[in-house]
Amino acid sequence: MIHQPSKQIRRMTGRAIADFNQIRDGDRILVAVSGGKDSLSLLHTLVHFQRHAPVKFNIGAVTINPQSDDFDPSPLKGYISGLGIEYFFVSEPIVELAQKHMQKDSFCAFCSRMRRGLMYKTARENNYNVLALGQHLDDLAESFLMSAFHGGRLKTMKAHYQNDAGDVRIIRPFVYLRESKLRAFAENNQLPVIHDNCPACFGKPTQRMSMKAMLAAQEKTQPTLFNTLLTTLKPLMSEGLVY
Repeated sequence: MIHQPSKQIRRMTGRAIADFNQIRDGDRILVAVSGGKDSLSLLHTLVHFQRHAPVKFNIGAVTINPQSDDFDPSPLKGYISGLGIEYFFVSEPIVELAQKHMQKDSFCAFCSRMRRGLMYKTARENNYNVLALGQHLDDLAESFLMSAFHGGRLKTMKAHYQNDAGDVRIIRPFVYLRESKLRAFAENNQLPVIHDNCPACFGKPTQRMSMKAMLAAQEKTQPTLFNTLLTTLKPLMSEGLVY
């Protein structure tokens, strides 16, 4: 069953797609689906836009299985295949490889590089020129604070850019959307969310969780906090924008 995203999700996603020139006629878009609420919501939103947008584009999905005892994304196979789109389920022993080869990097950094490389490989081998990721405004705000507090840089995730090899464009259509809207959409439509879908973060406090808690506390006293942050972040998320 295809679930139609709410009016606000469609409006804000459409605005981001238009503002950052993310989707073009003839694009073949590979959606990264981890099984979390964000990626599943993105998949349904892009399927909706595929049916109603004036530009014509194709959609496929990819899931990277890190072969962790704590995380099993295999229930996604039947669900996504039932949506009638091309689906790739890629298994790689990322957890085992991290234990053998990870040096100074955190597990999160090692896993992220491995997963991204496998996504690029899947896109190339199957003629997809765009990779769609489900990060939202909360994610970008948290990344901004982490970069400022721990890296000494004014930086966040980009909305639209080309990979280093120049053969895959990366888009984040949810950069204007709050996490709460995606959580509500997933719950209201009973999407098959796989919780705790990062094997590195089970029961472990992280810098990101600390930033999330700080932003939640600030938002209680400043309800317009994320509107202000969006204004701050927009120049950073548009750096390197591909036209």
